[in-house]
Amino acid sequence: MKNRRKFIQMSTVLGAGAFLPLQFCTPPKKEESTSNELILGAAKGILDDFGIQLYSVKENMAEDAVATIRALASYGYTQIEGFDGGKGIFWGMKNTEFKTLMDDLGLDFIASHANTFENLELQAEQASAIGMKYLICPWVGPQKSMDDFKRLAEDFNKQGEICQKHGLRFAYHNHGYTFVELEGQIPQDYLMENTDPALVDYEMDTYWVYTAGKDPIDYIKRYPGRFTLGHVKDKSGELNFEEPNGSTLIGKGIMDFPQILRAGMDNGMKYFIVEQERFDGTNPMEAAELNAGFMKSLVF
Repeated sequence: MKNRRKFIQMSTVLGAGAFLPLQFCTPPKKEESTSNELILGAAKGILDDFGIQLYSVKENMAEDAVATIRALASYGYTQIEGFDGGKGIFWGMKNTEFKTLMDDLGLDFIASHANTFENLELQAEQASAIGMKYLICPWVGPQKSMDDFKRLAEDFNKQGEICQKHGLRFAYHNHGYTFVELEGQIPQDYLMENTDPALVDYEMDTYWVYTAGKDPIDYIKRYPGRFTLGHVKDKSGELNFEEPNGSTLIGKGIMDFPQILRAGMDNGMKYFIVEQERFDGTNPMEAAELNAGFMKSLVF
């Protein structure tokens, strides 16, 4: 499958070059050659596979989902994590049609953020039918009391049971609010310690852990095997630390991703998903391409 992905991605890049005018087909300069090697994946990094959360390019997805996904595949992404942009997690297609698109591009549709509190049986059945690995609850919002988080832990266990019955996993994606002390407890800690590891996994949004003043590496090591997915999302050092919308190009911010991802790989994190929500000087697709280049060349 990996060889097929590389063939498809290289064919996409080289195929685009076949339509260039002759004046653009002269031998590249040294610096251009280096850039082209990164695009073609010649600079070998640690990660063979990495993905992107489609919310990073949500406007492009709303305009033309198929064209956007084709472009992402050409950048070197091998995995896709979806979300419900108003047309469902399959963007108006049948689940099997979406699966065919992924297969044609050498992509794995590994997971999607979804409303797991409604129609979960149907969603899990459709996701499992095309080989997805996860359905992920992306947001519950700040809660008024720890009793609310206790009820959520029970809900997560029940949702995990439904997903397990259909052959996939349930996970919860954190924001910053679960790391803010409430009634003398850290809600994230309670959720992790009171959900069944056989039923519930977690997707660490590294940016939100860091923005909440916590150490992502500490949490990864404290709960080995529980954070099976991770959002690779950097934080700008040019904004106030508490700024909620402060993401930037990966590698241009203040987070130490070689160390964070090393800890993840050593403690059960299987999926590494690029996400960026703020764009300063680039547009979302340009940022997606640059972030893919960072991921491909990452060595630690």
